[in-house]
Parts: sequence; C-alpha cells; structure tokens
Amino acid sequence: MPRIIYPLSEPSTGLFENNPDKTSIEHFKFFHADEGKPLATPWQVALSRAIMLREYQLPEGIILDCACGSGIQISAYSEILKRPIVGVELNENRARASAVNFRTVFTERGDNSLDRLQDSIIVVGDGRNGAEIMSTIASKGLQNQQVAFLHLDPARPRNSRAHALSEMAPRLDEVFAGWKPYLATGKTGPAILLDLSPRLSASQMLEVEDLVEEFWPNTNKTWTWTSRGRGRVDRLALWLGPIAEQNKIRRFVRIPPDPTRTPFIMLGGAPITVIDEATKEPRVTAQRGIYASVIDSALVESGLADDWLETLSFGTDYAWAEAKGRRPVIYHSQPIVNNSSEIGNLVVTTGRIIDLINFDLTIETVDNFVEICLEHDINKVTIRAGLDPDIQPKIQGSLDRQLARRHGSRKAFLLRNSNEENYLLCVTN
Repeated sequence: MPRIIYPLSEPSTGLFENNPDKTSIEHFKFFHADEGKPLATPWQVALSRAIMLREYQLPEGIILDCACGSGIQISAYSEILKRPIVGVELNENRARASAVNFRTVFTERGDNSLDRLQDSIIVVGDGRNGAEIMSTIASKGLQNQQVAFLHLDPARPRNSRAHALSEMAPRLDEVFAGWKPYLATGKTGPAILLDLSPRLSASQMLEVEDLVEEFWPNTNKTWTWTSRGRGRVDRLALWLGPIAEQNKIRRFVRIPPDPTRTPFIMLGGAPITVIDEATKEPRVTAQRGIYASVIDSALVESGLADDWLETLSFGTDYAWAEAKGRRPVIYHSQPIVNNSSEIGNLVVTTGRIIDLINFDLTIETVDNFVEICLEHDINKVTIRAGLDPDIQPKIQGSLDRQLARRHGSRKAFLLRNSNEENYLLCVTN
C-alpha cells in the first residue's frame, strides 16, 4: 500500500549522501539516498527546464513526477511554476530524500507562503499504477484532480553504451497505460516530458514516437537535446502535447558554465529518421590557408548544427570534414568574426590551417612536431585529436615543456584529418 510523505514535516534523520550541487548559485546540499547521486539531475539543468516549461499554458491540476528519485527536478518545477506537486518513488529512502530536498529548495529560496509546501506530497509507491496513487491521494483528504503535467525520468542500465526501451524502469508503455485516464488531454495531447537516455539511437527515438502515437494519436512532439558542454549531450527529452512546439521537431539547449547566464536555445530541424544524418557531406579537402573549426558535438548530434552555422559570418561557405564523434570539424574560407557568447560555447576552437603534417604523432615523432611548431613561431599547441589515452598526456606534456623553453608568440592546435590520414596544424592568433 502506498505511503504518503509530507515535505513539510519529514525529518532528515537516517538519510545520507548529503552532497553540494555545484551548479546552484544557492549552494544547495541535496540528499541522494541509495547511491542516487549519479542518477540525479543537476540543479542548473532542472531549473532551466522548469523555466522553459513556464512559457507554456498548462491546465489546472497536479504537477506529477511518477519516478521522482531525489526530487530535484520536481522541486524546480514547483519553485518556478509556483504549484504544489506530487512525486512518486518506489524506493522509500529516495522518497524521503526527495521530500527533504523539496523543503530545502522551498526554504532556502525564501518562499514565505506555506501553502505550496503544505500541499505538496511524495508518495512511496509504484509510479506505474495511476489508479492506486490517485486513490491514495484521495483517501488522505487531498484534492483529487486530473494530472496537468507528467514528468518521467525512468532508470536505465548504468555503465552501458546502449540499451533497449524495455530495460527502462518504469517502462514507458506501463506508465502511459497507468496514467492515461488521469491526464488532462487537449487537442494536441497531454503535457508529458519524457527524460530519456542521451544514448538512444534514431531508431529507438522513432520507437518512442510510435508508442506515444498508440496512446495519443497526432500529439505534438519536440525532441530536446540539452548540453552543459564538454562535447556531450547531458539530457535527451521528448516534450509532448501543449509543451511541444508546433512543427518544430528539434530543440537544442546549451547551458552555460555560469549559472547566472541564460541558456542558448535553438529550434528547428527535420523529423527524426532511421538514417539521421545531422550534417552535410564534405565538399572540399584540407589545404593551407583555409580555416578549421571544431563544433560542439552535442549541437551536431541534435541535427541543428547546419541551421546554426548558416547564421554565422560565412553563411553556407563551409564543408564538413568530420561530422561524427567527439570532434566534428568544418572547413571554411573566411574566419569566424562574431564574438558572441554563443560562438564561444558552440565553437570549441577555430584557427587557420598553416601546415599539413604527413606522419603520425607518437612519442617517437613528438620532437619533429616541435620543430614544425618552432618554424611557425608557435609557443603553445593543443592536441585536438583522439590519441591513445595512455600516451596523449605524455605527448601533450612533452610539447608543452619543449615549446615553453622557446620564444614563439602564437598559439595553435593539432587536428587529425581522418580523410587523408595526416595532421593539421592550425594557428589561433
């Protein structure tokens, strides 16, 4: 039988893993019971998502997270939307942590009205069983409403490069079936946010779309890639119904390192396909004098890189040298002259190709690379190529030490040209 926990009164006694969230300007410390910290959403991500959700018109009713974990995301929803919430969590220790974390956010952000705190609850129970959860809420004399918004962040196998949809817990189809009778559903479908694994393939994304269509045909859908940098997608989510953008299939959100700055958001793109080619085919080869730029791989993965690049100073005058992996690269004849913060976040590095080096970079050849750098007045060169992780630090260290003793004045980086099996030396200043 489900049990209700009240954030207003739940003690923190017996909880552990009380860790600071470095992405919060408030310096929150959250509880993450039963090794829940690796699974928790960073506060900055949770807050930015809640701020985005505020732009949409939600119906009256419950804000529900049916697998709320440590409760960070649902706390952000409540804080921004100023609504009470219902969180459901099967693990009792995590449910207790969620309740305490909710109270922490409420009190430390200085809300003086207790109504929202008093009316919010965490239920220890099975998040798939909407009937049981709604019955439990009603039996406690709480307002029995429809669900205005459903958030689902299912657990998935850890330390796995890929997994099937059936390995999610709870499974999407079981949650949809359990909550469909209680969701407020308008012309565009119910308001649902599915927080999924960034490792989903295009075919798996289409599986999710098909599953949604089985329950709510013709529902609006917007896939959202969220990145905090470091060349990876931190979150992949599907926004549905009234919180999706009409005719906008893809959205990219880049959260800046500074939590006081607003995220960069871009909408557009084509529908998801099995062969989801995010970028154009290469049109030119590397040559001295043109520019090479490493583009944020999360932007490329979202399928919106071309749309964004064509807003820059060189327009369509560029070609993809490498469109996959951690370091997507474009060649272009004109420099990037726009110095906006979005450029700095989405272009990892950019420079003019000054040399093509036709031998491999190894411990044995590092001295040869040093000599070439000295010929070009370089005092610092950064390796931007995938080398064996056991030897890359040694090679980078050797380059740094040898060049630091000389009197060069320019900075550069090295790219590996996978098409022609050589290295590009690119100067940045």
